Amino acid sequence: MVTGEQTAGRYCLIDMRVPPNGGPPPHRHDFEEMFTVLDGAVEFTFRGEQITARAGETVNIPANAPHFFRNSFDQPARLLCMCTPAGQDEYFLRVGDRVDGPTSPPPALTEEEQAERRHRAAELAAEYRSELLVP
Repeated sequence: MVTGEQTAGRYCLIDMRVPPNGGPPPHRHDFEEMFTVLDGAVEFTFRGEQITARAGETVNIPANAPHFFRNSFDQPARLLCMCTPAGQDEYFLRVGDRVDGPTSPPPALTEEEQAERRHRAAELAAEYRSELLVP
């Protein structure tokens, strides 16, 4: 929605669509991240504590805090994610797959394609000041 390029790198604002069972693996990064749930619900695990955030609620993740989230529900969720400073917007563009529009379903990826995306995410993480906390 708002790129780091538009804010001179101060922040970015990302519109996230999270399908059922979707979400990132455990990770941490040296930038602040704030999520506001617009639709649905998402379970966040932050410093070992799990909370469920529902539409209208906001969760702030301080820099360097281990965390992850999962849509453990059977309905898609929509989140706004603000990162300060920016950079996560570029990471997602390099790791993910473009879709036709904001309501388009995620691409149907084969097991091999999913493994390639996970590999790419891990390979690029350090370049974007992130660390994936998975083996």
